[in-house]
Amino acid sequence: MSSNSTHESDLIGMSLEVMKKAYCPYSNFPVGAVLVTKDGKVFTGVNVENASYGGTICAERSAVVSAVSSGHRDFAKIVISTELEDPASPCGLCRQFLVEFGNYERFPKI
Repeated sequence: MSSNSTHESDLIGMSLEVMKKAYCPYSNFPVGAVLVTKDGKVFTGVNVENASYGGTICAERSAVVSAVSSGHRDFAKIVISTELEDPASPCGLCRQFLVEFGNYERFPKI
C-alpha cells in the first residue's frame, strides 16, 4: 500500500485499521504497522503467524519487506498498533530490521 498521508493521527488510524487484517490464530495478538519512507510513501504490514513459529512474521517486518520490495529503503516513521491497553515495543528482530534502514521520529505509544 502506498499513500501520501503522513499526519500522525492519520497514521495511527491506518495502523489500527490494517491491524484488523492480521492473521494470528495462535496468539490472538493482532498487530498493525504503518511505515513512512523519507519521500513520504506509506506502507503497511500485519503479523502473519504460522504453526511453525519460526515462519511467523511480525507486522513491522511485514511493512519493511513491502517497502523494500517496492524499491524503498530510507524510512522516516513507523506507527505500530496492538489491542493492548499498555504500549508494546517491537521485538528484537524487528528492531534490528528497522535500524538497518533509518532513524525514526518517535510518536507517543498508544
